[in-house]
Amino acid sequence: MYKSILLPVDLGHKASWDKAAPAAVALAKQYGAKVNVVTVIPDFGMPMVGSFFPADFAEKALESTQADLAKFVEKHIPSDVLGKSRAVHGTIYKRILVNADEMGCDLIVLGAHRPEKADYLLGPNAARVVRHATQSVFVVR
Repeated sequence: MYKSILLPVDLGHKASWDKAAPAAVALAKQYGAKVNVVTVIPDFGMPMVGSFFPADFAEKALESTQADLAKFVEKHIPSDVLGKSRAVHGTIYKRILVNADEMGCDLIVLGAHRPEKADYLLGPNAARVVRHATQSVFVVR
């Protein structure tokens, strides 16, 4: 039923992958699918904010995050179901959607973390992914 699963993770928030990673792996094994992992480094926001950082900050942050992601993948995603892994910059929900399309994913598995009262049990990025994805989305609470 599924051939390619996208697992978006926030390496700084265990709640984003603590339950979602095992669910994605289990689904991949059940369906003979691959798990692709993406982590998004948020934009600075306003260009003025970026001017306070060194010129090569974005590239170094991306390299460091890719190394951290490789460690995460090695620890949490078995090699028999591993697809691609990427660290990218941008708006979180938009980069999740773009990477799901680029990687040919037919399912997105993501954790519903940061359940604050204002979010009504689904974080703002997870809610946007659910609303805008062309793929099926499996939200793990």
